[in-house]
Amino acid sequence: MFAYIVRRMFQSVIVLLVVGLVAFSMFRFVGDPIDNMLGQERTQADIDRLRTELGLDQPFVVQYAKFLRGAVQGNFGVSYRQGRPVSTILVERAPATLELAFVSGFLAITMGIALGVFTAIRRQGIAANVIMTVSLIGVSLPTFLIGILLIYVFSVELDLLPSFGRGETVMIGSWSTGFLTASGLKALILPAITLGLYQMTLIMRLVRSEMLEVLRADYVRFARARGLSDRVINFRHALKNTLVPVITITGLQLGSIIAFAIITETVFQWPGVGLLFINAIQFVDIPVMAAYLMLISVMFVTINLIVDLLYYAIDPRLRVDARAT
Repeated sequence: MFAYIVRRMFQSVIVLLVVGLVAFSMFRFVGDPIDNMLGQERTQADIDRLRTELGLDQPFVVQYAKFLRGAVQGNFGVSYRQGRPVSTILVERAPATLELAFVSGFLAITMGIALGVFTAIRRQGIAANVIMTVSLIGVSLPTFLIGILLIYVFSVELDLLPSFGRGETVMIGSWSTGFLTASGLKALILPAITLGLYQMTLIMRLVRSEMLEVLRADYVRFARARGLSDRVINFRHALKNTLVPVITITGLQLGSIIAFAIITETVFQWPGVGLLFINAIQFVDIPVMAAYLMLISVMFVTINLIVDLLYYAIDPRLRVDARAT
């Protein structure tokens, strides 16, 4: 087990270094931040001075090494647009994105597994067929269109929920939360549904497919022959084995929720790191873009590592193979 963890952590570090190198290389082609930071009356001396202050006159290898050294220490430099430390800006924006991702992920996992099990057990029922038909909306429609439709129905026509913003928030130490206010909770509903709908339908269909396959297995038929109740068979035997392959996909989808929150935050003007990244692209704010992509990479790698460890703990075949080698 220890050797497996060490090997996976070493692979994770390699992935982060490669992602950081690719991201940092791409930023050299998105534009020159000096053009946005200086006015039209700038002189060549002003350009050279600012380029030296920002370290843009140094070789690419030196810039990348400085970025990695600072990133390990939690220092991502200074934002070209706001003139403040990037780490400070991320700390201010992170609570909004993390709360949105948490609620969306919770809805996606709980509703996805519950509906997947229901549609598998009651696969011939009318309710199951209606749920499977409606789920095509979550799979087929793009995220931004779902958000716009929800805004039109619940904000414009029914005037029940806010169409943008995070609502009223309160500070708990350095953490700003909207969970403790009515307007904050109302503002969270539409973005959370928009962000989690695709993941929920994907998890639901995967659970249903795996559940149907497990229910046709020989050991399930043997359990029925022994006289076990449907409740014991469905939830103690079938569901447990269904979740083994589902864990991998679910883990990846949780990472996608954070990574693809950009679209949802843009539609609802949600003040999170996704909207910050979009604004950074417009102003060629390289430190902010690099920090965002590195943080997303760290989240994906961490989630994948946790999923691999859970898979290793749940599936005994992996432990047998590890001992054999």
